[in-house]
Amino acid sequence: MKKTFILATAFLFATASCFAQVKPMKITKNANLFHYEVYDYGASIDTSVMEIVLQKSVYLIVSEEKEGNMVPGYAHESTFVNLETDSTYARATFSASECYEVATKFSRTDIDYDTTQTNGLTCYTCNINSNKLEFFVQDYPYDLNPVPYYGRFKGVVVAFRRNGQTYLQLTNTSFDKNAPKNISESGNYKRVTGRELSQIKKDKLIITTRVFDDVQLSWGKKNDHIAGDYRANTPFDSVLHYAGGTLALKRINLPKLPSHYQTFIELHQHSNGDAYDRTGSVFVIPGASQHPCPNFFDGINNHPDSLPIFVGKDGQTYQGIMPGISSLEQYKISSMVYNPPVELMRFFTPFGVGHFNDRVQIDGLEWADETYYKQDVTDIASLLRGEVWIGVWIGNYDGGGHKVTLDLKSYPESELWEDEADGSRCIPLFNTCNVLEMAGQNYGKLFATDSLTVDVYIPEAKKVHLRYISTGHGGWEGGDEFNPKPNTILIDGKPAYSHTPWREDCGCYRRFNPVSGNFWNGLSSSDYSRSGWCPGTATQPIYFDLSHLSAGKHTITVAIPMGEPQAGSFSHWAVSGVLVVE
Repeated sequence: MKKTFILATAFLFATASCFAQVKPMKITKNANLFHYEVYDYGASIDTSVMEIVLQKSVYLIVSEEKEGNMVPGYAHESTFVNLETDSTYARATFSASECYEVATKFSRTDIDYDTTQTNGLTCYTCNINSNKLEFFVQDYPYDLNPVPYYGRFKGVVVAFRRNGQTYLQLTNTSFDKNAPKNISESGNYKRVTGRELSQIKKDKLIITTRVFDDVQLSWGKKNDHIAGDYRANTPFDSVLHYAGGTLALKRINLPKLPSHYQTFIELHQHSNGDAYDRTGSVFVIPGASQHPCPNFFDGINNHPDSLPIFVGKDGQTYQGIMPGISSLEQYKISSMVYNPPVELMRFFTPFGVGHFNDRVQIDGLEWADETYYKQDVTDIASLLRGEVWIGVWIGNYDGGGHKVTLDLKSYPESELWEDEADGSRCIPLFNTCNVLEMAGQNYGKLFATDSLTVDVYIPEAKKVHLRYISTGHGGWEGGDEFNPKPNTILIDGKPAYSHTPWREDCGCYRRFNPVSGNFWNGLSSSDYSRSGWCPGTATQPIYFDLSHLSAGKHTITVAIPMGEPQAGSFSHWAVSGVLVVE
């Protein structure tokens, strides 16, 4: 059982004195069990037990089994050592039919140890990766090391320190006539390398959901219209295409994980014929599984004009960009309120990576085969449980377009399954990233004459943050793509925050842009700084703390000084926001 020791002054003094003077211990005659205490330092010192079970010239190292429900993919590990053959076998067992082991020499000649004598013990010292390691070894007929990875010492290791702190210490020995008598190196273990076993253990702990597998996003496909009650008629785990083929959607079931899991999305993208940098978005549709909640799928399946409409001062209509809410009571009945799609990630394709790599050759540059994006979405993981509708979009009018592969990956922060998900939740606010661009959804041009204001009901909570993504567009010299513009966030009509989206590191991504325009001065089009994005990157969310707001109704406003149109071209802003409530 795991024990926790509070860092009281008396305990610190006692342990410091004990650890400073490691002494030989009296080992039980004919001992076959060696008990070690293992220390884990943090806000407290946690200890667990490790045992060596000795049988003549072989021994087995077994760590204390944790109590409770373990996470999927947890490995039961042990190490077998054969002194006669000078061999160790590190083993991991996942099930009766899935066992792996790594065989290595026990003795190591690649680590240079300094030796000194202290209190009747031999101290072996070395430095590995800036860590000072100390092994205190007592004379004994058998060479026992509870951490055999570091090699074989003459005798039994009674203590091991790392950077001056005791990592483990022999506490007692005993003779147990019931100790296992069948220790052997035989067994149904698949032999792998150390690197392979390390990767196997990690892969099994990660809960991976493949959402899209090499899916094409291009112009010219027929929409997969769902007739009748789409909640009943939309199949699970089928890729559906909309907006002329530029948007893919899937209805899936995701596991409900404990709150200690961290969730990431991973996206692989390459050109399948389109040579240009394009806006892309990975999003979820909140409310799609609820009945009769109006949601963004209505606009996907039918037409963007079926979504709530905002009419700007410019006289244009903007479809589905924010909730259609008429009263405070509606905030409390989420199943009756339209919510815009929530962005998991905003990304931008580079100029033709993969498909056009043979077009231009530049000395010192080797073109990448694809772009890879990975982003932590743990803060909005409450939207990624149970039935979920996930979409991915790349705006383009090319017949080949782009291909994408999308995974959701969740990593445990504890070996115990423990609790279910915490009470955190997300409240969608606005989204002007027009993922239905090719179906007629308007661009975010309203900022030229309007600000974007939404009403929101702030619940009682410990913490409330606005998760905000913003990128500016307008690809000419005077357009907002190439001119920094402050984004002002107003709360209840008063300026609260200001953020200017701007990236000055775009030149770092030149190897993803094989057909970016190359200019007379040595620069490439992909090198130029942009409003919150670069060709071949994902735009990171910005967080604004709203925890100081009282519970109740408030307004959140986004104001951007958008540039004027010029010669038929116009600027626009893709902004999305969601409240993260803890």
